[in-house]
Amino acid sequence: MPRPRTSAPALNGVNRSRSAAASFLPHSCLIPASAFYEWKKIDAKTKQPYAFTVRGSPLFAFAGLWDAWKDGQGHWLQSFSIVTTEANELMQRVHTRMPVILHSRDYDRWLSREVTEQLPLDLLRPYEAEDMEMTAANPLVGNVRNNGPNMLNSA
Repeated sequence: MPRPRTSAPALNGVNRSRSAAASFLPHSCLIPASAFYEWKKIDAKTKQPYAFTVRGSPLFAFAGLWDAWKDGQGHWLQSFSIVTTEANELMQRVHTRMPVILHSRDYDRWLSREVTEQLPLDLLRPYEAEDMEMTAANPLVGNVRNNGPNMLNSA
């Protein structure tokens, strides 16, 4: 029996060909965020979380893909995935990949369902490092029971 799908297909290492891009266009979406976290491995037992924000923008959007399908019982499920790309210079200090952060001027183009001569593959690139900020975050952020603005600050 095939394993049930729990998320939408990801574009990590996506085949960036024209035919592949045309197939994901009908399922593109924006995922709003004010920050995101990534953990840097300090040693075998310790990881330090970092919060990443876009300078001067309290809200931004990741490039996303959504999907809907029926599970084994016939119930509709809906999910989304964040599209990732190689890390920019700032993110490389912590991880090799990062979410695709879209400029607001590119939202309509990412969401467009039309197959045109200029598909939005050029949007799948790292965000400008100089326009982002990285701060050490509270180590408690790794536990889903902990939530709130104090998680953005180092403990």
